[in-house]
Amino acid sequence: MSSKEEHLFEAQRGVEHMVRGICGEIPSGMIETPERVIRMYREMTSGYSVDVSTLFKTFEEDGSQDMVIVRDIEFVSLCEHHLVVFEGKATVGYIPSGRVVGLSKIARLVQAYSRRFQLQERLTKQIASAMMENLDPQGVGVIVSARHLCMCARGARARGSETVTSSMKGVFLESPSTRDEFLRLSGK
Repeated sequence: MSSKEEHLFEAQRGVEHMVRGICGEIPSGMIETPERVIRMYREMTSGYSVDVSTLFKTFEEDGSQDMVIVRDIEFVSLCEHHLVVFEGKATVGYIPSGRVVGLSKIARLVQAYSRRFQLQERLTKQIASAMMENLDPQGVGVIVSARHLCMCARGARARGSETVTSSMKGVFLESPSTRDEFLRLSGK
């Protein structure tokens, strides 16, 4: 058995122990649940296998200095504190420095980082930093809004609450007019 297979087996046993710890035994309808849970978590954490730098196929765009915004990129992620879902939308904008990236790659970037155990604050910063590092634009703005099941279903039970985070880099941080344009065009 490979090391990866051993870890998956241990994870499945961990789910079995959790169910037994809560229920006293594994109810008959939950016999296959540990295996299903592990498959689900593997899918929801598939972003760990993505090298985000490979997403940045760029194209030369002579003199383009106009803002590019991709709004409302839907994502689902897992809160690293409770291992439950948070879902939301990301808006990503940038001003090119002669190179542009395929728009679908921006959505793939959001998916790559959201498909990991995550904090919303970190997710927002990772998206902005990856854009800056791999595209070298004049600036980047990222806004993420999400609903967290850990806040809605337990603890504060703040149903309907939404968490909004942002990260501004380059001219989006330095220029109030650029930041204002981004916020206006992003609908935030």
